[in-house]
Amino acid sequence: MPNKKLFDSGFSAWTTKQLPDLSGKLFVITGGNCGIGFEAARHLAKAGANLVLACRDKEKAYSAIRTLQMNYNSNAKVVQLDLSDLSSVRAAAAELREKYAKIDGLLNNAGVMQTPQQRTKDDFEMQLGTNHLGHFLLTGLLIDLVEAAKGRVVTVSSIAHLPGVINFDDIMLDKGYTPSKAYSQSKLANLMFALELDRRLQAVGMSASSLACHPGYTSTNLVTAGPTGLLRLFYRIVTPFAQSGQEGAVPTVLCAAGTEAKSGGYYGPQLLCGLRGRVSDAVVSERAKDTRAQEHLWAISEALVKHKWHIGTSANCGSKN
Repeated sequence: MPNKKLFDSGFSAWTTKQLPDLSGKLFVITGGNCGIGFEAARHLAKAGANLVLACRDKEKAYSAIRTLQMNYNSNAKVVQLDLSDLSSVRAAAAELREKYAKIDGLLNNAGVMQTPQQRTKDDFEMQLGTNHLGHFLLTGLLIDLVEAAKGRVVTVSSIAHLPGVINFDDIMLDKGYTPSKAYSQSKLANLMFALELDRRLQAVGMSASSLACHPGYTSTNLVTAGPTGLLRLFYRIVTPFAQSGQEGAVPTVLCAAGTEAKSGGYYGPQLLCGLRGRVSDAVVSERAKDTRAQEHLWAISEALVKHKWHIGTSANCGSKN
Protein backbone atom coordinates (compact mmCIF):
# COMPACT_ATOMS: atom_id res chain seq x y z
CA MET A 1 0.00 0.00 0.00
CA PRO A 2 1.25 3.53 -0.68
CA ASN A 3 2.23 5.87 2.09
CA LYS A 4 -0.60 8.17 3.17
CA LYS A 5 -1.65 10.66 5.82
CA LEU A 6 -3.18 9.72 9.16
CA PHE A 7 -5.95 12.33 9.12
CA ASP A 8 -7.60 14.97 7.01
CA SER A 9 -7.40 17.76 9.57
CA GLY A 10 -9.51 20.18 7.58
CA PHE A 11 -6.86 22.88 7.36
CA SER A 12 -4.36 23.33 4.56
CA ALA A 13 -2.04 26.03 5.86
CA TRP A 14 -1.59 26.50 9.60
CA THR A 15 0.47 29.47 10.87
CA THR A 16 1.66 30.62 14.27
CA LYS A 17 -0.73 33.57 14.02
CA GLN A 18 -3.42 31.05 14.98
CA LEU A 19 -1.83 30.34 18.37
CA PRO A 20 -4.07 31.02 21.38
CA ASP A 21 -2.90 33.00 24.41
CA LEU A 22 -0.46 30.69 26.21
CA SER A 23 -0.07 32.71 29.41
CA GLY A 24 0.45 30.39 32.36
CA LYS A 25 1.27 27.38 30.16
CA LEU A 26 4.60 25.59 30.61
CA PHE A 27 6.53 24.04 27.71
CA VAL A 28 9.73 22.01 28.10
CA ILE A 29 11.84 21.96 24.93
CA THR A 30 14.80 19.63 24.52
CA GLY A 31 17.52 21.32 22.52
CA GLY A 32 15.74 24.63 22.91
CA ASN A 33 18.88 26.76 22.68
CA CYS A 34 19.32 26.61 18.90
CA GLY A 35 17.79 25.64 15.59
CA ILE A 36 14.18 24.54 15.43
CA GLY A 37 14.00 24.21 19.21
CA PHE A 38 14.94 27.84 19.75
CA GLU A 39 12.63 29.07 17.01
CA ALA A 40 9.77 27.09 18.57
CA ALA A 41 10.66 28.73 21.89
CA ARG A 42 10.45 32.16 20.25
CA HIS A 43 7.00 31.44 18.80
CA LEU A 44 5.70 30.12 22.13
CA ALA A 45 7.25 32.94 24.17
CA LYS A 46 5.62 35.49 21.88
CA ALA A 47 2.27 33.89 22.75
CA GLY A 48 3.02 34.28 26.47
CA ALA A 49 4.17 30.76 27.35
CA ASN A 50 6.53 29.86 30.17
CA LEU A 51 9.52 27.85 28.95
CA VAL A 52 12.17 25.44 30.14
CA LEU A 53 15.06 24.85 27.75
CA ALA A 54 16.49 21.39 28.43
CA CYS A 55 19.94 21.51 26.84
CA ARG A 56 23.32 19.85 26.97
CA ASP A 57 25.26 23.14 26.91
CA LYS A 58 24.03 25.38 29.73
CA GLU A 59 25.99 28.43 28.58
CA LYS A 60 24.36 28.33 25.14
CA ALA A 61 21.00 27.78 26.81
CA TYR A 62 21.43 30.86 29.01
CA SER A 63 22.44 32.88 25.95
CA ALA A 64 19.19 31.79 24.26
CA ILE A 65 17.23 32.73 27.36
CA ARG A 66 18.71 36.23 27.37
CA THR A 67 17.45 36.68 23.80
CA LEU A 68 13.98 35.48 24.82
CA GLN A 69 13.96 37.80 27.82
CA MET A 70 15.01 40.84 25.80
CA ASN A 71 12.52 40.28 22.98
CA TYR A 72 9.50 38.69 24.67
CA ASN A 73 9.94 39.42 28.40
CA SER A 74 10.15 35.64 28.82
CA ASN A 75 10.91 34.04 32.18
CA ALA A 76 12.42 30.95 30.57
CA LYS A 77 14.54 28.59 32.69
CA VAL A 78 17.32 26.10 31.97
CA VAL A 79 17.69 22.43 32.85
CA GLN A 80 20.84 20.58 31.83
CA LEU A 81 20.11 17.52 29.71
CA ASP A 82 22.36 15.26 27.67
CA LEU A 83 20.12 12.78 25.85
CA SER A 84 23.11 10.57 25.03
CA ASP A 85 23.58 9.87 28.76
CA LEU A 86 20.67 8.20 30.57
CA SER A 87 21.98 9.33 33.96
CA SER A 88 21.66 12.92 32.70
CA VAL A 89 18.13 12.20 31.46
CA ARG A 90 17.14 10.88 34.89
CA ALA A 91 18.74 13.86 36.64
CA ALA A 92 16.95 16.34 34.35
CA ALA A 93 13.62 14.60 34.92
CA ALA A 94 14.17 14.66 38.68
CA GLU A 95 14.94 18.39 38.57
CA LEU A 96 11.82 19.10 36.54
CA ARG A 97 9.68 17.03 38.90
CA GLU A 98 11.08 18.94 41.87
CA LYS A 99 10.32 22.34 40.33
CA TYR A 100 7.04 21.81 38.47
CA ALA A 101 3.73 20.11 39.20
CA LYS A 102 2.62 19.96 35.57
CA ILE A 103 3.91 20.36 32.02
CA ASP A 104 1.57 21.56 29.27
CA GLY A 105 3.90 20.57 26.47
CA LEU A 106 6.95 18.28 26.41
CA LEU A 107 8.70 18.94 23.10
CA ASN A 108 11.07 16.10 22.17
CA ASN A 109 13.05 18.16 19.70
CA ALA A 110 16.80 17.71 20.24
CA GLY A 111 18.78 15.31 18.12
CA VAL A 112 21.82 14.45 16.04
CA MET A 113 21.92 13.71 12.33
CA GLN A 114 23.99 11.43 10.11
CA THR A 115 26.97 11.22 12.43
CA PRO A 116 29.91 8.89 11.94
CA GLN A 117 29.48 5.62 13.86
CA GLN A 118 29.63 6.46 17.57
CA ARG A 119 28.31 5.17 20.90
CA THR A 120 26.50 6.94 23.71
CA LYS A 121 27.65 6.69 27.31
CA ASP A 122 25.25 3.76 27.73
CA ASP A 123 26.72 1.98 24.67
CA PHE A 124 23.84 2.69 22.30
CA GLU A 125 24.28 3.67 18.66
CA MET A 126 24.51 7.46 18.91
CA GLN A 127 21.60 8.48 16.69
CA LEU A 128 19.12 5.92 18.05
CA GLY A 129 20.32 6.56 21.60
CA THR A 130 20.05 10.34 21.40
CA ASN A 131 17.06 10.84 19.12
CA HIS A 132 14.83 8.04 20.36
CA LEU A 133 15.96 6.30 23.54
CA GLY A 134 16.83 9.46 25.47
CA HIS A 135 13.43 10.97 24.68
CA PHE A 136 11.66 7.67 25.36
CA LEU A 137 13.06 7.64 28.90
CA LEU A 138 12.53 11.36 29.51
CA THR A 139 8.90 11.12 28.46
CA GLY A 140 8.35 8.05 30.59
CA LEU A 141 9.70 9.85 33.65
CA LEU A 142 7.55 12.96 33.05
CA ILE A 143 4.32 11.64 31.55
CA ASP A 144 2.37 12.10 34.80
CA LEU A 145 3.28 15.81 34.80
CA VAL A 146 1.99 16.09 31.24
CA GLU A 147 -1.15 14.25 32.30
CA ALA A 148 -1.63 16.64 35.22
CA ALA A 149 -1.87 19.50 32.70
CA LYS A 150 -3.91 17.51 30.17
CA GLY A 151 -0.96 18.40 28.00
CA ARG A 152 0.86 17.15 24.93
CA VAL A 153 3.98 15.20 24.12
CA VAL A 154 5.40 16.40 20.80
CA THR A 155 8.05 14.28 19.09
CA VAL A 156 9.98 15.66 16.14
CA SER A 157 10.50 13.11 13.38
CA SER A 158 11.65 13.72 9.80
CA ILE A 159 10.80 12.98 6.18
CA ALA A 160 13.90 10.79 6.51
CA HIS A 161 11.66 8.31 8.33
CA LEU A 162 10.08 7.36 4.97
CA PRO A 163 12.92 5.07 3.80
CA GLY A 164 13.67 4.05 7.39
CA VAL A 165 13.62 0.49 8.69
CA ILE A 166 13.89 -0.65 12.31
CA ASN A 167 16.55 -3.35 12.23
CA PHE A 168 15.26 -5.41 15.15
CA ASP A 169 17.96 -8.04 14.62
CA ASP A 170 20.74 -5.43 14.86
CA ILE A 171 19.12 -2.30 16.23
CA MET A 172 22.50 -0.70 17.06
CA LEU A 173 23.59 -1.31 13.44
CA ASP A 174 26.85 -2.94 14.42
CA LYS A 175 26.83 -4.56 10.98
CA GLY A 176 26.46 -2.42 7.88
CA TYR A 177 26.32 0.98 9.61
CA THR A 178 25.84 4.05 7.47
CA PRO A 179 25.07 7.54 8.82
CA SER A 180 21.93 7.89 6.71
CA LYS A 181 20.59 4.43 7.57
CA ALA A 182 21.05 5.13 11.29
CA TYR A 183 19.39 8.54 11.04
CA SER A 184 16.39 7.18 9.14
CA GLN A 185 16.00 4.39 11.69
CA SER A 186 16.08 6.86 14.59
CA LYS A 187 13.50 9.16 12.97
CA LEU A 188 11.24 6.20 12.18
CA ALA A 189 11.58 5.20 15.83
CA ASN A 190 10.55 8.73 16.87
CA LEU A 191 7.35 8.53 14.83
CA MET A 192 6.50 4.99 15.88
CA PHE A 193 6.97 5.98 19.52
CA ALA A 194 4.68 8.99 19.14
CA LEU A 195 1.90 6.92 17.55
CA GLU A 196 2.18 4.06 20.03
CA LEU A 197 2.25 6.49 22.97
CA ASP A 198 -0.97 8.12 21.81
CA ARG A 199 -2.74 4.77 21.60
CA ARG A 200 -1.53 3.74 25.03
CA LEU A 201 -2.67 7.00 26.58
CA GLN A 202 -6.10 6.64 25.05
CA ALA A 203 -6.35 2.97 26.01
CA VAL A 204 -6.40 3.84 29.70
CA GLY A 205 -8.43 7.03 29.36
CA MET A 206 -5.64 9.50 30.08
CA SER A 207 -6.09 13.14 29.07
CA ALA A 208 -2.55 13.69 27.79
CA SER A 209 -1.98 13.32 24.06
CA SER A 210 0.93 12.49 21.79
CA LEU A 211 1.62 14.14 18.44
CA ALA A 212 4.48 14.14 15.96
CA CYS A 213 5.80 16.49 13.32
CA HIS A 214 8.64 17.08 10.92
CA PRO A 215 10.28 20.36 9.85
CA GLY A 216 10.82 19.58 6.17
CA TYR A 217 14.28 20.55 4.99
CA THR A 218 15.38 23.33 7.30
CA SER A 219 18.72 25.06 7.62
CA THR A 220 19.99 24.38 11.16
CA ASN A 221 23.24 23.40 12.81
CA LEU A 222 22.31 19.71 12.37
CA VAL A 223 23.47 19.77 8.77
CA THR A 224 26.96 20.92 9.80
CA ALA A 225 27.38 19.30 13.21
CA GLY A 226 26.80 15.68 12.16
CA PRO A 227 27.43 14.88 8.48
CA THR A 228 30.98 14.49 7.21
CA GLY A 229 32.65 14.04 3.84
CA LEU A 230 30.34 13.92 0.83
CA LEU A 231 27.24 14.36 2.98
CA ARG A 232 28.56 17.64 4.35
CA LEU A 233 29.45 18.80 0.85
CA PHE A 234 25.94 17.91 -0.33
CA TYR A 235 24.33 20.00 2.42
CA ARG A 236 26.58 22.96 1.64
CA ILE A 237 25.28 22.86 -1.92
CA VAL A 238 21.56 22.52 -1.10
CA THR A 239 21.32 24.58 2.11
CA PRO A 240 20.59 27.85 0.25
CA PHE A 241 17.32 26.23 -0.85
CA ALA A 242 16.29 25.21 2.67
CA GLN A 243 13.62 26.76 4.86
CA SER A 244 14.64 29.04 7.70
CA GLY A 245 14.58 27.74 11.27
CA GLN A 246 11.61 30.01 11.95
CA GLU A 247 9.64 28.33 9.16
CA GLY A 248 10.79 24.85 10.11
CA ALA A 249 9.55 25.31 13.68
CA VAL A 250 5.93 25.91 12.63
CA PRO A 251 4.90 22.21 12.69
CA THR A 252 6.38 21.82 16.18
CA VAL A 253 4.44 24.82 17.46
CA LEU A 254 1.23 23.58 15.85
CA CYS A 255 1.60 20.26 17.69
CA ALA A 256 2.55 21.94 20.95
CA ALA A 257 -0.25 24.47 21.19
CA GLY A 258 -2.37 24.73 18.05
CA THR A 259 -6.03 24.04 18.79
CA GLU A 260 -6.37 22.52 15.31
CA ALA A 261 -3.87 19.69 15.91
CA LYS A 262 -5.34 16.26 16.64
CA SER A 263 -4.13 13.73 19.17
CA GLY A 264 -2.13 11.08 17.33
CA GLY A 265 -1.55 13.40 14.37
CA TYR A 266 1.57 13.95 12.29
CA TYR A 267 2.18 17.38 10.73
CA GLY A 268 4.69 19.00 8.40
CA PRO A 269 5.28 21.10 5.27
CA GLN A 270 3.25 20.28 2.15
CA LEU A 271 5.30 21.46 -0.84
CA LEU A 272 8.11 19.77 -2.77
CA CYS A 273 7.37 16.33 -1.28
CA GLY A 274 7.29 17.74 2.24
CA LEU A 275 10.50 19.74 2.04
CA ARG A 276 9.00 23.17 2.65
CA GLY A 277 5.94 25.39 2.55
CA ARG A 278 2.52 25.51 4.15
CA VAL A 279 1.87 23.20 7.10
CA SER A 280 -0.80 20.54 7.41
CA ASP A 281 -1.09 16.74 7.70
CA ALA A 282 2.10 14.88 6.76
CA VAL A 283 2.67 11.60 4.95
CA VAL A 284 3.46 8.56 7.12
CA SER A 285 5.21 5.42 5.91
CA GLU A 286 3.43 2.09 6.14
CA ARG A 287 6.25 0.82 8.38
CA ALA A 288 5.58 3.65 10.85
CA LYS A 289 1.94 2.57 11.11
CA ASP A 290 2.72 -1.08 11.83
CA THR A 291 1.23 -1.47 15.32
CA ARG A 292 3.00 -4.77 16.03
CA ALA A 293 6.34 -3.20 15.18
CA GLN A 294 5.49 -0.18 17.33
CA GLU A 295 4.78 -2.40 20.30
CA HIS A 296 7.94 -4.43 19.68
CA LEU A 297 10.02 -1.24 19.54
CA TRP A 298 8.38 -0.07 22.76
CA ALA A 299 9.30 -3.29 24.58
CA ILE A 300 12.89 -3.16 23.33
CA SER A 301 13.16 0.51 24.34
CA GLU A 302 11.88 -0.22 27.84
CA ALA A 303 14.48 -2.95 28.24
CA LEU A 304 17.33 -0.81 26.92
CA VAL A 305 16.62 2.24 29.12
CA LYS A 306 15.52 0.08 32.08
CA HIS A 307 12.23 1.89 32.57
CA LYS A 308 8.85 0.18 32.54
CA TRP A 309 5.83 2.23 31.52
CA HIS A 310 2.41 1.44 33.01
CA ILE A 311 -0.12 3.13 30.73
CA GLY A 312 -1.57 0.29 28.68
CA THR A 313 -0.58 -1.42 25.43
CA SER A 314 -1.84 -1.32 21.88
CA ALA A 315 -3.16 -4.84 22.41
CA ASN A 316 -6.12 -3.50 24.40
CA CYS A 317 -7.02 -0.57 22.18
CA GLY A 318 -7.91 -0.06 18.57
CA SER A 319 -5.65 1.51 15.98
CA LYS A 320 -6.65 4.89 14.55
CA ASN A 321 -4.70 4.26 11.35
